Amino acid sequence: MTGYMSGFGNEFETEALPGALPKGRNSPQRCPYGLYAEQLSGSAFTAPPGANKRSWLYRIRPSVLHARRFSLADAPLWKTAPARAETERPLAPLRWGAIPLTEERLCFVDGVRTMTTCGDADARVGMSAGVFVVTESKGDQYFYDADGELLILPQQGAVLFETEFGAIDLAPGEIGVIPRGVKFRTRLRDSPARGYYCENYGAPFTLPNRGVIGANGLANPRDFLTPTAAFEDDAHPCRLTVKWGGRFYDCDLDHSPLDVVAWHGNYAPYKYDLRRFSPVGALLFDHPDPSIFCVLTSPSTQPGVGDIDFVIFPERWQVAEDTFRPPWFHLNVMSEFMGLIFGAYDAKPEGFAPGGVSLHNAMLPHGPDADAVAAATQAPSTPAKMENTLAFMFETRLPQHPTDYALTLDALDEDYAECWSALPKRFDGTPGGAS
Repeated sequence: MTGYMSGFGNEFETEALPGALPKGRNSPQRCPYGLYAEQLSGSAFTAPPGANKRSWLYRIRPSVLHARRFSLADAPLWKTAPARAETERPLAPLRWGAIPLTEERLCFVDGVRTMTTCGDADARVGMSAGVFVVTESKGDQYFYDADGELLILPQQGAVLFETEFGAIDLAPGEIGVIPRGVKFRTRLRDSPARGYYCENYGAPFTLPNRGVIGANGLANPRDFLTPTAAFEDDAHPCRLTVKWGGRFYDCDLDHSPLDVVAWHGNYAPYKYDLRRFSPVGALLFDHPDPSIFCVLTSPSTQPGVGDIDFVIFPERWQVAEDTFRPPWFHLNVMSEFMGLIFGAYDAKPEGFAPGGVSLHNAMLPHGPDADAVAAATQAPSTPAKMENTLAFMFETRLPQHPTDYALTLDALDEDYAECWSALPKRFDGTPGGAS
């Protein structure tokens, strides 16, 4: 059962039983229903307003009962920064086809495949990014990530994330964010699921500053949905897996850890429908930076620079006159992990498949392929709507290092750089240039 409250970063309160939330005191001597009061903090206690993230949970059993007798576990394809591939490969832009589904029985934790890492999880900076495949629901398998916040983008199939705070349904075209330290379980809605993930080690994702755009446009806070309280009072053998310091640990439990009956605060999971994003763009000429498509950002210590920017390229009208409309040729200090949820990407209309990935690293040149350049150079400057398309990018100020898994995949396009080889020399020495 799912229910939601709207708004980004709000102070929420919700209870699954009437009167379960204590009134006026966060930690009363005796909580209603015999519950335990527990605070989950996502920031330092002394963080200033706006950056201070915490929620009070009123649960059947405290979490200290979930942290006993840990044993080492294994998730060999989920990597944590700093991690460098041992596979030797020359420096180059990289592209992969869709990662195939498998007959192997995989829950979410088993199915994560890290493709790049950057920064350092212990230093609380950087990220890992990759894909996930889920082929079965495991009702007795729970998880939380102590290293980072998880941003999840299904690309095929729907997944239900049952968390301590309530349940979140995710389907292609939607994203979910599960904060550091929040316990959850995954269930498939029907068919196996595939998608992308980003593990954010740094500051929690937040809405970007709109600057001169003003109060409206891009992602509206009211469109973000946070779950209402739901709980399990269920005694059964189960297992909790914790990711901490880049390693995995199991703890056997005799009850479900999803036993929060009520909660209030501003540190909670949420979801967002990317189709509600309101894009802005050039109305006459020229080509704005992709920053105008930023949905969420993880701020860095450098003013105005995100540790990670989550950017999408959705359906939109293109109306700029006498302007090369696809992304221009460029190289920059940011590194770009990109995926395609559905449709075609205008800079690579043939070579970039839904479920695929590209990596254009810091200071490596990239841009539209030869066919896209030829088409865009000759296209009329009339308004045109890009439909049935949704691509995204995890852009970071840090260089991304591919994993051995990524560099040895059969889906790696060994001839990716050839997409630019047909670009002709057009210089002819005349002011008008070649046609």
